[in-house]
Amino acid sequence: MQHDYVEGTSTTPVGYLEGIFVKEGYRNKGYAKELLDACETWAKRNGCYEFASDCEIGNTNSFCFHKAMNFKEANRIICFTKRL
Repeated sequence: MQHDYVEGTSTTPVGYLEGIFVKEGYRNKGYAKELLDACETWAKRNGCYEFASDCEIGNTNSFCFHKAMNFKEANRIICFTKRL
């Protein structure tokens, strides 16, 4: 759960999917959707009215999963770092 600003949202706190992984032999059987459903249920029970997530721009599998789970794209950003 995120209490700080989450891109594309207007409430706080926001349920947030940090990552999801299904072992290769179990993919395309609905397990990822079940995991997401459980996360969303938990978020609702904990006072969240919105749910968010992210993926790397080049991760087409994750992008397709998010779209299939009715997430709406809020923004695209490129993050930079440098060592000091």
